[in-house]
Amino acid sequence: MKVYLISMGCAKNSVDSEKLLGVLRAQGIEVTADIDTADMAIVNTCGFIKPAVEENIDVILELERMKELGRLEKIGVVGCLVNRYGDELKRELPSVDLWANSEEWESVASFFGFPRQTEERHRLPGTPAWSRYLKVGEGCNSSCSYCTIPSIRGGLRSVPLRELLEEAQLLVCEGAREICLVGQDLTVYGTDLYGAPGLKELLKALETDLPRDVWVRLLYLHPSRIDEPLIEMIAGSPRILSYLDIPIQHIDEDILQRMNRADSGMGIRRVFSCARSIDPLFALRTTVITGFPGETERQFSKLLDFLEETELDRVGAFTFSPEEGTPAYGMEGQIEEAVKRGRCNRLLELQAEISIERQRLFIGRRLNVLIEEVSREDDIAWGRSYREAPEVDGLIGVHGGSALEEGSIVEVLISDAEEQDLFAEIPGA
Repeated sequence: MKVYLISMGCAKNSVDSEKLLGVLRAQGIEVTADIDTADMAIVNTCGFIKPAVEENIDVILELERMKELGRLEKIGVVGCLVNRYGDELKRELPSVDLWANSEEWESVASFFGFPRQTEERHRLPGTPAWSRYLKVGEGCNSSCSYCTIPSIRGGLRSVPLRELLEEAQLLVCEGAREICLVGQDLTVYGTDLYGAPGLKELLKALETDLPRDVWVRLLYLHPSRIDEPLIEMIAGSPRILSYLDIPIQHIDEDILQRMNRADSGMGIRRVFSCARSIDPLFALRTTVITGFPGETERQFSKLLDFLEETELDRVGAFTFSPEEGTPAYGMEGQIEEAVKRGRCNRLLELQAEISIERQRLFIGRRLNVLIEEVSREDDIAWGRSYREAPEVDGLIGVHGGSALEEGSIVEVLISDAEEQDLFAEIPGA
């Protein structure tokens, strides 16, 4: 049987999909990159917010249509959407052959008639070998009033340090030049295993174990648990990139309290100020929510003021999505969709101006770039520096780069800047 695998949602889900691929290949099941040659399609789903749920349902319905037309023999649905809506989905989608919760690999193995015998992961077809994700844990013990993750994925479950080091080494052996640490919140890594946060110890161990030319990137850190020693450690490391993704969601104290966020506006400002005081070129990214229940125009303006003051490199903005089962779902002061969207657009327009100014700071500077795509026809290569995380940030176009190799790291001279992308030349070329 040939299986086609569809991976939806976040980077953490991508790691799960790679482990699912490992389960299948360990038993000799062929995984194809072409759905037209597949006997079965399995989708690893995301169920985090309503738009993601709708997108995933559309994918499943399309697979059902293909099965009805005889283009697929079987369909499998696994992952977060099953965790969240499993019983309802099974009633509404009777043609699905395989159901499994997140990381429920035993059910997948049992469906195919063999015991699970491996913890290996295999790179998904079409994804690069040089940039890989390392999931340090699953679940979350926080209780943000808008978030479904604890109910979908459960409490914090950190991966033991030794296992992470072994997995990181395996990724390097497979060609990784960049390892991105992911988890719902990296700052709490290890508290369930060791009684205290172990992120610094993990980073020190990775610095010791990994080759010097391998990048380590940190994604998703709660601002309330970032301290100056951690920032100094990152800024002074030859391997850990001076890049932090710190979702703040808001800056107004009352909104943060209603969100049940364990931080304050002052504490958030202190984290970003500290990073920039240590290194003015430290790359900082955040995400925010507009239109949270009760958000006034004045409170939203505080968020705009914060962005102007802090001058972050990248900002992701989302309108509040009322999710069933969360405290925020039934809060008073629900805001009309048009107002939420209007505020989100205004925020992104402001951030576009800030982003281009941050980008222009790098004109005339040299950066090391991980080359990801080479166009021989256009004589240009595209890649990322320490400032650009995979999939979510911009790229750097290297003119005259047609001879460069994908997966290589090269030094370039930045020559021009746009809001998202930079452009560069090869020094001396």
